[in-house]
Amino acid sequence: MPPKGSPRPPGLTVFFPAYNDSGTIASMVVSALLTARTLTPDHEVIVINDGSRDQTPQLLDELARVYPEVKIVHHRVNRGYGGALRSGFERASKEFIFYTDGDAQYDPTEMALLWERMDDDVDIVNGYKISRSDPLHRIVIGRLYHHTVKTLFGLKMRDVDCDFRLMRRSIFDRIVLTKSSGVICLELMKKIHDGGFRLAEVPVHHFHRAYGKSQFFNVRRIVKTGLDVLSLWMELVVRRRTDAAPGRAAAPPSAEIVPGAAGRAAAPPHEEQPVGAGARRGEPPAS
Repeated sequence: MPPKGSPRPPGLTVFFPAYNDSGTIASMVVSALLTARTLTPDHEVIVINDGSRDQTPQLLDELARVYPEVKIVHHRVNRGYGGALRSGFERASKEFIFYTDGDAQYDPTEMALLWERMDDDVDIVNGYKISRSDPLHRIVIGRLYHHTVKTLFGLKMRDVDCDFRLMRRSIFDRIVLTKSSGVICLELMKKIHDGGFRLAEVPVHHFHRAYGKSQFFNVRRIVKTGLDVLSLWMELVVRRRTDAAPGRAAAPPSAEIVPGAAGRAAAPPHEEQPVGAGARRGEPPAS
């Protein structure tokens, strides 16, 4: 838990990337807002509408009208999952950032479990799925992906692909995110690992998708993800090993796993700036 007795309560930004999630996003936002209110009086909820073509934009604007803590960012065109996450990280203005997806496969109230686990010795609390509630082919592909990237990238964590995370915003003073596809989650965790940030893990529930369908599980997306992973591996592992060769600067320490872990803003369609060191928080990127 963030330290008690401090002069001011710790701030919390909750954000969701959303794409054609009209059947789930309203309940996710309200649930997250009610949970955040129990954790800290200093909170905000941000939703990144990533070019949705259903009723998601209208629902989000109504939520922002009803709840002053809710802020909406509309992408005029779809920028990809990574682009949506980068927008969320850029606009987060509080000390701690929590994010999960808007498709209701995770329960926002379990954010409280991560909040309780966060303390002075932890920089990021990552959820891990107790049991994956997906069709068999998605479970098989997900396990293959998980074990492959853990091996390739040297990650020491239970669930690389669990998008249910609470982290300190200060992490982004030292790491820069650049990817626009779903591989951004792997980029995030690898850079956190290599940056020596302290990781704790908490079990969370995973539910069947009740509305819409995944944008990932088709042949074209799987092939593209494989190529993106290979490119990221070359960038973050192979080249880093070359840079760490004799005569070059030493690499930073790897992350430590902490024991004990069982309102509307119109975003123009432009090339997004990287998220991380040197970026200004709480403001849209420069056009």
